[in-house]
Amino acid sequence: MMKRDEIICHCMGVTRGEIEDAIKAKKLTTVEEVGEATSAGTGCGGCQNNIQDILKEING
Repeated sequence: MMKRDEIICHCMGVTRGEIEDAIKAKKLTTVEEVGEATSAGTGCGGCQNNIQDILKEING
């Protein structure tokens, strides 16, 4: 398991913990929703696969 303070989105400086918290609090289910809530994945898009993996871990 990755650390919560690991930067997932380097363009926007968003950590794994911020993404996890947003997914849980707002019941997010898509990369687009995570982007709207946290800005993660809205820069170069290179982290979108990682965001998808986090969504799968949390939502099953």
